[in-house]
Amino acid sequence: MRVTLPASAERLWNRDFSLFFAARSTSLLGDHMLPVVISAAMIQGGYGLSGVGYALAAHLAPFALLIIFGGVLSDRFGARRMMIISDVVRLVFQSLLALLFALGTPELWQVLVLLALVGAGGATFQPGVASITPRIAPDVQRGNATLRVSESCMSVLAPSLAGVLLAVSVPWVVFAIDAATFAISGLCLFLLRPLTARGARAEGSTFRADLVEGWREFRARTWLWGVIVIWCLWQVASFGPTLTLGYSTITAAYGASALGLIMSAFGVGNLLGGLVAMRLRPAHPLRAGAIALTSCALVPLGVALGLPPATLAACYAVGGMGITFWVVMFHTSVQTQIPQDVLGRVHAYDAAGSLVMKPVGQAVAGPLAIMLGTAPVLLAASVMVLVISALLLAVPAIRNLARA
Repeated sequence: MRVTLPASAERLWNRDFSLFFAARSTSLLGDHMLPVVISAAMIQGGYGLSGVGYALAAHLAPFALLIIFGGVLSDRFGARRMMIISDVVRLVFQSLLALLFALGTPELWQVLVLLALVGAGGATFQPGVASITPRIAPDVQRGNATLRVSESCMSVLAPSLAGVLLAVSVPWVVFAIDAATFAISGLCLFLLRPLTARGARAEGSTFRADLVEGWREFRARTWLWGVIVIWCLWQVASFGPTLTLGYSTITAAYGASALGLIMSAFGVGNLLGGLVAMRLRPAHPLRAGAIALTSCALVPLGVALGLPPATLAACYAVGGMGITFWVVMFHTSVQTQIPQDVLGRVHAYDAAGSLVMKPVGQAVAGPLAIMLGTAPVLLAASVMVLVISALLLAVPAIRNLARA
């Protein structure tokens, strides 16, 4: 493993990457504000906690279900074009949602339909992030790390900003401001230079054929599908339970303010992990990422042991560094090892696979905690982090994948 500052570093901030960074950061600001304003709007509208759950699910489910098709569209018609369309779609439907709340209390079905359409629009945006980054960033790893730092900052700033705006205004105003972030993102992408040839596609190729080709490319790489299979186990056995039981346990023991402090520490850890990933350039990225991932065991372990808030914040910060370093190593590997003309589809398959088991892990955490106790489930989740890292390192195709 070696630490270097690439010669291309000073060229990262070219015109196109700067515009793309602005588009991505603005879009993330809107994405992270939305759950906060949805929750506030549904509670104030009288729909209760069940309404909040329905609304959040209506927004997420179409994204998870349609992202694979979004990957096909990204490869067929161009990532930049589909991302602009995605921003326009989300701008329109979220503006309609703001208008409905401005006029009064909308029907529940109206809210759910519009949120589902917003989520569906997002499914054509995410594959483009993977496709565009390696074509505009002179240093792909540094570009990914920079985008991850932005995501970490937005994950901390956006909920706080949404909370401040809700304190001085009403939900429909925040919906409208959130919608405006998609307009800014779309404008930045429009100003991006049209990207050159997307890669040759077979003459007369059909949507179904493109979908199958993407699956074949995904399946042909043991290191890629191996990571996703192992990641599904991570979601069920560790990450899902940690999210569900960790937040509720911290809130019950120390209050919401302590949870806010701890989650801010996690965001700081994400930020530091991104900064480390800008400079650390291992010869075997997934091997280094799997080793860094072991730090995430501290998160459920700290909650299970009932550590004080300050110590828990340190555990979350270290875990945040590890997960971000892994994510940068993995995304960089995908973007530099997969042919450009199928990258959108392959990334869509890996994103869908990464998401599919998360709600399962969150759903089983509660019943398991009732049967076994919260602390034992969290201790098991901590052990499973180490198991997951060991499994990643045990697969030769993952462990030995060389830096492109």
